[in-house]
Amino acid sequence: MGAGAMGQCGITSSKTVLVFLNLIFWAAAGILCYVGAYVFITYDDYDHFFEDVYTLIPAVVIIAVGTLLFIIGLIGCCATIRESRCGLATFVIILLLVFITEVVVVVLGYIYRAKVEDEVDHSIQKVYDAYSGTNPDAATRAIDYVQRQLRCCGIHNYTDWEKTEWFKETKNNSVPLSCCKATSTNCTGSLTHPMDLYSEGCEALVVKKLQEIMMYVIWAALAFAAIQLLGMLCACVVLCRRSRDPAYELLITGGTYA
Repeated sequence: MGAGAMGQCGITSSKTVLVFLNLIFWAAAGILCYVGAYVFITYDDYDHFFEDVYTLIPAVVIIAVGTLLFIIGLIGCCATIRESRCGLATFVIILLLVFITEVVVVVLGYIYRAKVEDEVDHSIQKVYDAYSGTNPDAATRAIDYVQRQLRCCGIHNYTDWEKTEWFKETKNNSVPLSCCKATSTNCTGSLTHPMDLYSEGCEALVVKKLQEIMMYVIWAALAFAAIQLLGMLCACVVLCRRSRDPAYELLITGGTYA
């Protein structure tokens, strides 16, 4: 096989992989935006238990990266098809910057994931103390939502309700109906029928849920950082062949190389 054929084979292979990766970038952009939006929506449900809004920084960054990936995929496809050296160089530089950004997201994700337990422990008692039961205020909605969704009751268990102002004011020896098990059709929240109530406390489950959400961000950033690294390598291969391989220049100009 001649050097020209070998060069063409190598170039075509690298370009094919690069175009395929650009298509993956578009899919990745959608997934990253979805993950970021999911974090925002979930945070809105649990924001009373986690007061540090800076926790949303990784989600904001990952949505921005997802949006940028749409543009990167377009630049990469155009540069690869038109064999533009300037376009490919721009593609590599942007990918490098996004790669660094995703590494930052991973680091921030781990930092805020470690802070979740302390933040929840600091705020959850205040939320339960603010529970009113009858008034549709934010604290009441947040607690009822969490207790139904996570199937829990109280901070550590259902007996924690006995220490709240709401329990003392109602004087009916019962907990909110959101503590009732979904299978208990006749549950009134009475502490005289503890078998009808969720036995697990909400604090540990809220911490677990928030840490899981942060792990989604971390794993998404790591996965797509690896894809971007492969994209940079392929683009560099095409750039290097265009610069150094005489067979490539002959292919571009329509010449032959035996």
